[in-house]
Amino acid sequence: MLEQFGTSLFVANGPIVSFYGIPYPTRMALAKLADGSVWVWSPVRLSEELFNEVQAIGPVRHIVSPNKIHHLFLQEWKDRWPEARMYAPPGLVRRIPTLDFDTELGDDPEAAWDTEIDQVIFHGSFAMEEVVFFHRPSSTAIFCDLIQRHPESQMTGWKGMLMRLDGLVGEKGSTPREWRASFTKRKRTRAALETVLGWNAERLLIAHGECAAHGASKIIETSLGWI
Repeated sequence: MLEQFGTSLFVANGPIVSFYGIPYPTRMALAKLADGSVWVWSPVRLSEELFNEVQAIGPVRHIVSPNKIHHLFLQEWKDRWPEARMYAPPGLVRRIPTLDFDTELGDDPEAAWDTEIDQVIFHGSFAMEEVVFFHRPSSTAIFCDLIQRHPESQMTGWKGMLMRLDGLVGEKGSTPREWRASFTKRKRTRAALETVLGWNAERLLIAHGECAAHGASKIIETSLGWI
């Protein structure tokens, strides 16, 4: 189930999920850190096949949720790797108090991965803020819901039309319109975008839609032009 996306970086596709009636493909990422441990981003449902493939890469020590709606399978992973630390994005500790997080993510990367993975929070929304990561060894920017690039072939009927109206279909991609509107303090949002563009990422890895092996910085600049 795991496919290599770049140096020390892997992806696995999860099941299609329904979000307000819209079919969403899902994707997770994991990075093998220099100490041999595994950093997991936005985990999907954990099958035995996936568990065995992850085990072959290394022990999971870090389980990360990038925003407060990506939490469904965190506990599954924590149960299989109880020694792993679990990291919450802004707002998730309050939203799901039953999940036992070790800490909340900030704009500065954790010491456990700061030499390999950078991060920044897209602040400024009253609805939801997202933590975006940059995996240095593979020059990959990792976005969750802020950038969506759904394939034309999969977006049919009236639901597909709604996705197109939001600009979420095709190579350019964008952010859902109602979420864009919630970013009312865009000075902080623009600062986060400037940080991301400063990474000069080559690859783009996203949870929903088509990733990109080249030209990530240009795609990010175009997709988030609304900021």
